[in-house]
Amino acid sequence: MMGSGKKSETKGKELSLTPEDVELLNSSLGLKNLFYHKETNVAEVLAVTRYQIEFKKLQTELIKLQNWVIDNKKKVVVLFEGRDAAGKGGTINRIVSHINPRHFKVVALPKPTSEEAGQWYFQRYVNQLPKPGQIVFFDRSWYNRAVIEPVYGFCTQEQYQIFMGQVNDFERMVMESDTILIKIYFSITKEEQARRFEEIKSSPLKIWKLTPVDEKAQELWDDFTAYKQKMLKTTHTEKAPWLKIDANDKFKARIEALGYILSRVPYNKIEGQ
Repeated sequence: MMGSGKKSETKGKELSLTPEDVELLNSSLGLKNLFYHKETNVAEVLAVTRYQIEFKKLQTELIKLQNWVIDNKKKVVVLFEGRDAAGKGGTINRIVSHINPRHFKVVALPKPTSEEAGQWYFQRYVNQLPKPGQIVFFDRSWYNRAVIEPVYGFCTQEQYQIFMGQVNDFERMVMESDTILIKIYFSITKEEQARRFEEIKSSPLKIWKLTPVDEKAQELWDDFTAYKQKMLKTTHTEKAPWLKIDANDKFKARIEALGYILSRVPYNKIEGQ
């Protein structure tokens, strides 16, 4: 157990600890995190432990939110957008880890089939929209056509312009069908993306995540930025606003994303629970 002293060592630097820090480190969760790695970084352990405690509280609220959605036959759509390696998928996985799997789904659509490519662009996304009592999380959505497709040449400029002219009306129709729409954009720096790509490449358990598209992400960074900025400006509306999150810090990004979801859905919060 940690003593009552005020200072500790972390990566060669002296770290001042408050009584609250010491109490947190001596908790079962704090001790578990302390002994998880051979080299202990006390500041990191404190950050991780605080994150886990806060995220658990938010997950508990999400269960209440889901029950409200089920009981009232509501429909909720949450869009996660952002660059490759921004942490969208990992955040979604953690958000949904404790809610009822029968009443939500995560959608990450592959490249459209030849039949889908000939349909109205939004059609295959319409097919994934929630039923009453369901929450749908999109790990990238119809906004592929706003950024990914034009940057990588997967659509024509005409198709892009048609999409940008239709998307706000499409979302208005979705919301008018008694659906709550939540849009979240994960933003990371070029340096952080490069660091995460290297981390993925060095891990035999994560290497499958890299695609040929990912390999060009750094090269096409500025093109992506230009389309992203136009997307956020054009499609940020009063009823369907974007929340832009600084996702360089994964822990803070997950907390902010889940907190925003909770704030956008008028579920019945029970005081003291």
